[in-house]
Amino acid sequence: MSTTAHHDGPLEHLEESLEHHGLETRGIEPVPDSERTATTRGLLPTWIAANITVLLVTMGASLAVSFRLNFWQALVVAGTAPIVSYGLVGLIGIAGKRGGAPGMALSRAVFGQRGNLLPGGLIWVARWGWETINAVTGAYALLTVLYILFGIRHNTALTIVTLLLFVIATFAISGMGIKAVRRCSRWAAWLFGAFSLLVLGRLIVKTDWDRVFGQDAGPTAAMVTGVGLIAAGGMSWAPAAPDFTRYLPGTASSTAIVRNTVGGAGVVVLPLVLMGAVTASAMPDLARAADPVSFLGAVLPLWLAVPYLLIALVGMLLINAMSMYSAGFTAQTLGFRIHRHWAVSVNAVISLALGGVLMLAAASFMGSFIAFLSLLAVAFSAWVGVFGVDMLRRREYDAQALLDTAPTSAYWYRAGFSPAAVAAWALGLATGLLFTRSDWFTGPLAQNTPVGRYGLGWLATIVVSGALYAALPKPAVVPAPAERSSTLAV
Repeated sequence: MSTTAHHDGPLEHLEESLEHHGLETRGIEPVPDSERTATTRGLLPTWIAANITVLLVTMGASLAVSFRLNFWQALVVAGTAPIVSYGLVGLIGIAGKRGGAPGMALSRAVFGQRGNLLPGGLIWVARWGWETINAVTGAYALLTVLYILFGIRHNTALTIVTLLLFVIATFAISGMGIKAVRRCSRWAAWLFGAFSLLVLGRLIVKTDWDRVFGQDAGPTAAMVTGVGLIAAGGMSWAPAAPDFTRYLPGTASSTAIVRNTVGGAGVVVLPLVLMGAVTASAMPDLARAADPVSFLGAVLPLWLAVPYLLIALVGMLLINAMSMYSAGFTAQTLGFRIHRHWAVSVNAVISLALGGVLMLAAASFMGSFIAFLSLLAVAFSAWVGVFGVDMLRRREYDAQALLDTAPTSAYWYRAGFSPAAVAAWALGLATGLLFTRSDWFTGPLAQNTPVGRYGLGWLATIVVSGALYAALPKPAVVPAPAERSSTLAV
């Protein structure tokens, strides 16, 4: 049983001191009720910060150039995608207030102590790629600022240095824990609001609106594909959603959790995607730019380019910090018996190595990003389908059983596996890959079926895994003890 009791000793005094100075020392153990003092309002800036990325601008440009959608169609796509994806993220986040633990720790109750290693390992590896993409984008932003302000052209050494600085800053924020993430998210939300007003004013004045509104409408099928593409990125946050709601009290409103999650994402996704679509009407190369950050830095005036790129840099820092924060918990559920902030360092080193390869060797940044995004969504969606259906039948979690990784655990099931959950997850994942198309992999059903053509392999994954789990015989839900134990730690 992987639990230890707290005693009043030097280590505990050190942890209390670190907590007092803002460093979160709690790992995957459920948060005791006395510490669950967060509010649902705090989710709004959290999910604003999670979406401040220049890649949304580039995807908006792709809607206009590659999918040939007009302004009104892009508006519908940009409004629908966050409702679909972050609606699911918000729903999964309800589990955090019910169990007070990170998503991949709560997942043990669904898949079994050993069975959870399968989706947990895949999700952990998938986060390497997501964090690498974010680190590369942030490094590009820093390189472009250096060029604009000081005329410094990037080379191999400078590329590695900027990437290293970005990863170190990311590790510092995520290593500090939830308080640092929340504090930085609030500032980022305000900065993004100020930046949005500047960009909106420039777009209104400089854009050839006759040309924008004169574009012919594209096919409805392309709109569905666009929604799938943008929603796929949001789906990557679903397993991490409980990580940011576990400090909410059990009485927190589930409706407010979903509303603030969707609202925070929507107020960023909508303007950034539309900005890309409008900008691409005059500069279609934006949709195909090998380095979208420096491209935008070059076409904007200096007074707007620098703050824009700095906002992009801050946004990517926070996205990566949030991802690494969750990845630390995932690593602990996989058996890494180290403190959360050291578990975070594992992902930091991996994203640094993979980021260097992508920046120095990849021929097309956007091509790599889109290919990865399609596979990422399927990997996360298989877990979402099973976990989401399980939430419909489970209202609470046994804190002690979540941490007990021995056969004595109430979540041991059959040899550590829940056969229904593992089978539904595996079959859902396989089904999604059959319908998935990317530069790296194309499933046999990706070309000649509507699901494949519209980029909805991730949606098929959720439906299949969820339906199978609902139909298969499952272990009985073990009721949690009347009082949550507050003496468990990893």
